[in-house]
Amino acid sequence: MFPAVSLLTTLLLTLSIAASLVEIRNSPITLPIARKLNVSNGTINLLERDKARVAAIKDRSFSTLNRRAGSIPLINEAVTYIAQVGVGSPATTYNLVVDTGSSNTWVGATTAYVQTKTSVNTGQPVGVSYGSGYFFGTEYTDTVTLGSGLTITSQSIGVSTPSTASGFSGVDGILGLGPLVLTEGTLEDEPTTMIPTVTQNLHSQGTISEIVVSVSFEPTTSLTVTNGELTFGGTDATKYNGSIAYTPLTTANPALYYWGINESITYGTTTILSATAGIVDTGTTLIYIATDAFDKYQSATGATLDGTTGFLRITSTQYSALKNLDFNVGSNTYVLTPNGQIWPRALNIYIGGSSSSVYLVVNDIGTTSGQGLDFINGYTFLERFYSVFDTTNSRVGFATTKYTYATTN
Repeated sequence: MFPAVSLLTTLLLTLSIAASLVEIRNSPITLPIARKLNVSNGTINLLERDKARVAAIKDRSFSTLNRRAGSIPLINEAVTYIAQVGVGSPATTYNLVVDTGSSNTWVGATTAYVQTKTSVNTGQPVGVSYGSGYFFGTEYTDTVTLGSGLTITSQSIGVSTPSTASGFSGVDGILGLGPLVLTEGTLEDEPTTMIPTVTQNLHSQGTISEIVVSVSFEPTTSLTVTNGELTFGGTDATKYNGSIAYTPLTTANPALYYWGINESITYGTTTILSATAGIVDTGTTLIYIATDAFDKYQSATGATLDGTTGFLRITSTQYSALKNLDFNVGSNTYVLTPNGQIWPRALNIYIGGSSSSVYLVVNDIGTTSGQGLDFINGYTFLERFYSVFDTTNSRVGFATTKYTYATTN
């Protein structure tokens, strides 16, 4: 999850400490998520960071080694979530980016790794390139603590240093929650080896019954607010309406390496993207669609490309006429309302925009459709729907929430 000015370097993420473990159906592990948009450096270079990430994902260079380049409380800076994760015994606490688009867990970008009696140096060089940054270091196995005393023993972690990690100013590394295959190629001496993820080890060590991570976000216009939760091992029925509808993971390359699904997208009554493969990713902020679909969307909305922010901009009159953007997944349609298609207007100045303008959260993925990864449903999609990332059953699930039709933006 780098250019000279990246979002991770311009944002300082902090953590809201949650209370005790909450028992949910099937006893998964759940704690609240908080969101904070840090504006100490003025505007955030959101689009630059997103675009670099998107390019790496499409090239599937996102997780390869590249030297050159329960539930826990989280902080959301509109693009990234941070968890306080303990490593070692006694544990040192690290602020780690929570990322469903990568799978290695590593520390050391800011706070130095502290070896304890549970630390084992495997001697393996390990590294990941994220497009907008990278880390390189040594693999250890250690005890990892999530939330209130939830522990994983002998978890593989990468240990980096500030001089061997780039783009992670103010955070210590990443908690990887993506598919297992994304760890392949990250150990330099064992390029075909895959490293068990945190979620998989929670399952193999008997802590959770299924390899599942569920995410609840809530749209907000505040700089700092508790606005959701991350759940390991199941779902929290209090966070969504009705039932969860699941769709199988796609077999299209390269989307199949991530949380990839098939969907089509309709604006009003016009199909702008025929059924195709893409991914669902908490680590990407905006919604990205293939260039041909983006052109159709821009034309239909009458939007103009804003040179300052890189976002599509519409007038108040055009906003009043904006139609629903429908994401058709299997036999289900997930409606992104006009309000769900716009960046929170109260936060316009933090992306370098005008407080009186209306900016759309749909952007160009940079290639035409038919490439095997033609959309990315990022955070601005997921804040309107409950999402389930289910390794055990090879599927992704969505459900509506009380925020699906919110008008907070």
